[in-house]
Order: sequence, then C-alpha cells, then structure tokens
Amino acid sequence: MIAKPPLTLYVHIPWCIQKCPYCDFNSHALQGELPEKRYVDALIRDLESQQERVTGRFVETIFFGGGTPSLFSAQSLGRLITEIKERLRVRDGAEITLEANPGTMDAARFVDFRGAGINRLSLGIQSFDEDKLRALGRIHGAREAHQAAAIARQQFANFNLDMMTGLPGQTVAEAQQDIYSALAYDPPHLSCYALTLEPNTPFYQRPPVLPAPEVLAELEMVTQQALREANYENYEVSAWAHSGNYARHNLNYWEFGDYLGIGAGAHGKLSGTWGVERQRRTRHPQAYMKAVELGNPIEEAWTVQPQDLPFEFMMNALRLRKGVNKSLYERHTGQSSQGFRELSDALETEGWLEKNDQRWVATTHGQNFLNDLLQRFLP
Repeated sequence: MIAKPPLTLYVHIPWCIQKCPYCDFNSHALQGELPEKRYVDALIRDLESQQERVTGRFVETIFFGGGTPSLFSAQSLGRLITEIKERLRVRDGAEITLEANPGTMDAARFVDFRGAGINRLSLGIQSFDEDKLRALGRIHGAREAHQAAAIARQQFANFNLDMMTGLPGQTVAEAQQDIYSALAYDPPHLSCYALTLEPNTPFYQRPPVLPAPEVLAELEMVTQQALREANYENYEVSAWAHSGNYARHNLNYWEFGDYLGIGAGAHGKLSGTWGVERQRRTRHPQAYMKAVELGNPIEEAWTVQPQDLPFEFMMNALRLRKGVNKSLYERHTGQSSQGFRELSDALETEGWLEKNDQRWVATTHGQNFLNDLLQRFLP
C-alpha cells in the first residue's frame, strides 16, 4: 500500500517570443495574439478534471514553467492562483515559482508578479556575456540580464538564476566571469548545467563549435570551485543552494513525490490504490485547448509496472548528492526494496553506491557516470 507522498502542481505555459536553437522543451514561438484568457480557462477546466483524485491532499508547491510563463500578465496568473486555491488545498506558505525570461521583464512586471502571489522567481539568464547570448539565440542581452537579476534580488527574497556552461567558443576565463557575475547578485539558488545538443533542435542539426572535452572539464571545475568558495551547496547534480534554499518543487520530483501537471504537454504522476500512474497531456497548445473544451485533456495515461519502479525511483533519487533514505522507496512506491537488494549490494561492492545502511547515495564515480549507474536498474 502506497503512503501518498507530497503533492505539487506544475502549470505549463508553452509560448515563447522565439524558440531558442538548443531548446527541446515543449515550447512554441508566438504567432499572432497570445490566447491568454482561453488558455487560462483551459487550465482551470483541466485542473477540475483531476480534483477528485487528490481530494483532501495538500499542495506543497506550484510551479509555472514553459515556454516563457512571464509572457502572461500578472492579472492572468493572479486569477489562476486564486482559482487553484479555490479548488485545491494549497499549503500556507507554499512555494509558488514563476520561470521568467529577462527579455520579457521590467521592474513593474516584477512587482506585479509578486503582487499576484508569486513568491519565487526563476530567471533564465544562461550567460551575462553579450556574444554568448547572441550565439544561444536568446532574446535578451547582457544589459537585460544584469537588470533582471538586480530587480529579482530587490523584489524577491527567494529566486533562482539559471546559468549555462560549455557555450559556443567559451573560454575558462569567460565561464569564471559568468559565474562571478551571477554570484554578485547573491541568489539563494543557482542552476548550473552544461549546454547539450538535443535531437530535433537546430543546434543538433547544425552544431556550433563547442569547447573541447578537456576545456569543458575545466569549465565545470572552475564553476564548481567558485560556488563552493561562495558557500553554495551542490545538493543535486546541477542545483546549488545557499543557506539551505533548496528548490522545494524540484526536490519533490527527485524524491519521487506526486505532482499534478496541467497545460499543453504537461506530465503528471499520481499515487493511490491504482499504484503509480503517469499522465501526459496533448502537446500543441491549440490542440490542448480544444481537447480540454471537449473534456479530454489527457492524451495518454499509464500505470508504472512494478518491475519498472526501481529504475523510475533511482532515476530521480540518485541525482541528489546525499541520496535518499531507503525507507522512502517503500513509502512512495508501495513496493519492497528487497526485490533489488542483491543488485544494490553489488553496486556498493563495485563502488557505484556508498556503503550505507540507511541511504542510497551514489559515489563520486556513480555521480560522474550516472547514466551508466541507472542502466543497472533497468528491468
């Protein structure tokens, strides 16, 4: 029997002013007028279709992702937050995050978003270098990046800066300058990840010239060193927190918590007497809105098979530097961990997992070759 894990809500807003050439997320370049009211109406109806399945459960966090959710007005987001709270039991003090692009923000919008109920901002900075931003196809420049970070620090007690390394032509000195620029704004949280060439993106079809592997390794090293010297904790593969300011919404994913997902292409995970169910919504925004209006927003739903649960659980949990308590697996899956006790013992002996009676923790070797480690849990 599954002891229902914490529950969060993800809201996907799929439009961008233009699609970045490295992006493989479900985002769509805006063409014509933004159908803001119709889309918010669809989100509310989508949420209503799931209400009964989470009756009595508290929602711990809300996350507006995209796309570029900051294209929506504060009025629309405020209405949406109000409607969500009327339908779900949102915990007092819940973390409510909005992803924002510096190219769509000004000081007044920061204030308006905070007034609408947003209490955490996640800024897609990527770089403070003008040439690198241009190479990435971002709609903002260095000046907008600095302005947005400065206003975020002024208006929000809790905010995140998204930063990238391994950018086209990036040198070690440029990577250092980027991370020092980010640290100047004293963000409570930083997400630092390397640029990857994902299939079905322009960068994959026409790859830019990226730093050589030995340079990439040095870029990562100097970035991590700067963050550690500034007293940031690398609590997840690409996430760094100051003074324990973890991203609570993302932490729920990594600990195999439940989440409702509404919006075009949104995924969800719910636990109950049925087991662990995953859902996926229709990807294209116009098709999604029509599907909701016809009463069928879910394109696909499936129950995770018991033999797949170890892999699904570890795929998230082993991203955490401190791992997870072994008892969490049984609580959040309803399955006994004895089924893969032999495998976990072997992985400890081989040096992939730390020898620990209470927790599963990847060793440094396991973290460096995480995909190889995770494949061992495939059924």
